[in-house]
Amino acid sequence: MNHKYDFGTQEGERIVYVRPIPVSELPAEIRAQAPGVNTLYAVHGADGERLALVRDRTLAFVLARQHDFAPVNVH
Repeated sequence: MNHKYDFGTQEGERIVYVRPIPVSELPAEIRAQAPGVNTLYAVHGADGERLALVRDRTLAFVLARQHDFAPVNVH
């Protein structure tokens, strides 16, 4: 028996993953660009490649949607 699971995405939809990243875990050159910020949000492709870093979660979701991706929150 073959099951197809529906995780709320449309067929052919491109998924990206949004997750918070402590600034302290990022390279020094990125930390230098984010003074006073404790957390940035990374947008990752399905293969794990980091596509973007932004200051807030909402912006990460908007950015993904503007580029025809379906964002998924990762904890």
